[in-house]
Amino acid sequence: MRILLVDDEVRLADGIRRGLEAEGMVVDVGHDGRTGLELARDNDYDAIVLDVMMPGMSGYRVCQALRAEGDWTPVLFLTAKDGEWDEVEGLDTGGDDWMTKPFSYPVLVARLRALVRRGGRERPAVLEAGDLRLDPAARRVFRGDAEISLTARELAVLDFLMRRRGEVVTKREVISNVWGDDFDGDVNIVEVYIGHLRAKVDRPFAREAIETVRGAGYRLAGNGG
Repeated sequence: MRILLVDDEVRLADGIRRGLEAEGMVVDVGHDGRTGLELARDNDYDAIVLDVMMPGMSGYRVCQALRAEGDWTPVLFLTAKDGEWDEVEGLDTGGDDWMTKPFSYPVLVARLRALVRRGGRERPAVLEAGDLRLDPAARRVFRGDAEISLTARELAVLDFLMRRRGEVVTKREVISNVWGDDFDGDVNIVEVYIGHLRAKVDRPFAREAIETVRGAGYRLAGNGG
């Protein structure tokens, strides 16, 4: 197993490197985001361990850049940031796993082995509905030639609707797939995000792709409206 470790805490990174090498792994180390990105571009790794807060370029941006380039090497974020929305952002930018510092070293090793067993994911295909296109890897959305700027959550909702285009989906299904089964807030938050999407992907283009099915949920027209 060849591992890339990117962490600006030099002593911690050195300790992790020595520990992983004792497990028989080959470890390359970078101490800032830009160095880590260049190492990932120039070498083949079985998995990448990324800190989040680093000089020059955050771990989020490193992971996002790799995914946009079609590199789906498994990424484990190892960070002192322990908020649930930090974890959501890490996973939304293409990460595969998340651990907070301080961490259990045996668990880190076990998770790396599990990631390597699963292997890298294939780059997702571009989703299309008429002239509406969503590239999950690059996290970009277009109407024809016009690019549309969406937040991470808006993009996740649109991604789910496009994968189920032509089908009616309930608010609960959207919540489960975008927010997670443990979400305990108001399901009507879905209405808010549907409104945001309509304001960005429909109305400026005189389209009505996102339909409300009264008493049932929502449907994205298969032809993109």
